[in-house]
Amino acid sequence: MAKLRVVLIALATLVAFYFAMPVQSQGQTVGLLQNDQGSFVGYTFFSPLPSEKAYLIDNNGELVHSWDIGPGLSSYLLEDGSVIHTADIIYNLKYIWGGQTGGVQRYDWDGNLIWEYTYSDRGPDFEYHLHHDLEVLPNGNILMIAWERQTVAEAVAAGRDPDSLEGEMHSLRLIEVEPVGPTGGNIVWEWNAFDHLTQDFDATKDNFGVVADHPELIDVNFSDANLFGEGEPDWLHTNSVEYNPELDQILVSVRHFSEIWVIDHSTTTEEAASHSGGTGGKGGDLLYRWGNPEAYGAGDADDQQLFVQHDARWIEPGLPGAGNILVFSNGPRPAGDISSVEEIVPPVDGLGNYTLTPGEAYGPATPVWSYSDPGAFYSKLVSSAQRLPNGNTLINEGSSGEFFEVDPSGSIVWRYVNPVGTDGPLTQGDPRPELGFAVFRVTRYAPDYPGLAGRDLTPGGPLSTARLGDVDCDGDVSSIDAALILQLTAGVVTSLYCQESGDVDGDGDTTSIDAALILQFTAGLLNTLPA
Repeated sequence: MAKLRVVLIALATLVAFYFAMPVQSQGQTVGLLQNDQGSFVGYTFFSPLPSEKAYLIDNNGELVHSWDIGPGLSSYLLEDGSVIHTADIIYNLKYIWGGQTGGVQRYDWDGNLIWEYTYSDRGPDFEYHLHHDLEVLPNGNILMIAWERQTVAEAVAAGRDPDSLEGEMHSLRLIEVEPVGPTGGNIVWEWNAFDHLTQDFDATKDNFGVVADHPELIDVNFSDANLFGEGEPDWLHTNSVEYNPELDQILVSVRHFSEIWVIDHSTTTEEAASHSGGTGGKGGDLLYRWGNPEAYGAGDADDQQLFVQHDARWIEPGLPGAGNILVFSNGPRPAGDISSVEEIVPPVDGLGNYTLTPGEAYGPATPVWSYSDPGAFYSKLVSSAQRLPNGNTLINEGSSGEFFEVDPSGSIVWRYVNPVGTDGPLTQGDPRPELGFAVFRVTRYAPDYPGLAGRDLTPGGPLSTARLGDVDCDGDVSSIDAALILQLTAGVVTSLYCQESGDVDGDGDTTSIDAALILQFTAGLLNTLPA
């Protein structure tokens, strides 16, 4: 009798599938779009910018865990299962530039707030304010990025051309914070960009010189006027920070210079404010820079290789390309609205020293690997890229909230579209607006990642809401795939993609579907199966 029911259901479904006229057909618009065999199997972690949640999904695009973390930017799943992120705790009217947060928050696996730290001067001098990114160090301390206010008088005293100023300058301060208690922290190390300047404008200042003779210093008068206007106070706009424990060095992405910089972390705070000390012997001066030689007088616009980039990171030990630097180069650029992901081999020896031929730009001359797809891949803002253990690269086209994994040849093997916007998850099949789904950073964690050990990672269905009647989630509300029905009724699968249980016809039985209901549904007499 059970076999007869399976046969009848299958026949009814096949007849309806091939002969019923569809009343509505919508393609899949969000969630998982592609999952090929060559994709690295793991768990993808992301927090949409319009949302107040962080999500962990499997390679099938199904939710395995989520956290209520409030609005913010960069977020990470740590090895103890907690989530840390730069949090929109304080809005500071002095620092109106994109990326401001004001604080950092940490939540345990169950979503309980276990630590919060604020770093924002709200008056009267408005000296500093946290923004964009953070990095958790091996000792548990946390590197953070802050704007540091420089008055007009301080900028002019540093050799800045007053005619190129539009008020004060907001520079870069890096701080290392030791967490204390549930709401505090001690700053145990810091670095300030204004301690490492050069300029060729005002010969009366101590830092006057030939800019090209000092690649280790920052030209206080450099700006890319073509992109940002010459006197913009947000002079550097640093948007990512990364730490290399083997070299004890820090990597930052300086968007408004279209450069990445490497800084010695082995210094004391006093040495970091000077030009000597630390393992590199240069104090807090730049150990390495790459992306735009024009910024230090070693080239012109034709030599530029990065364009307002984000998410500069060293490829971790044990991964293909370990020790190389991966960076998302956003654009725009002279060739148009084009984004790319660049992998470079920095000219560094085993002691952390970087090779530079006097009078030339830092190498390499070209990336060792690059991915771009003009006309199809572009994100002007945010975005990220991560090297995976199988050699593939997970790319986040951040402004659109589209994530895709490419193999070394550039072929896409996995693709997912963030379905969560300002108003929550979309309904599958609904058109997705162009704006409101941005994601700052995306990270894929391996199944053996310590933060996932012992956790319940049972798939809970897709984030998007199923379209009414689309029980097999193929975008068509007038037909059900016969093979899926056969598998469901035979017990090979226990649920359909858009259902939380196998009881798709609401009769209390998760192993069978009423054939008459299927016939009515596929013939268009019913718009949905009973819930």
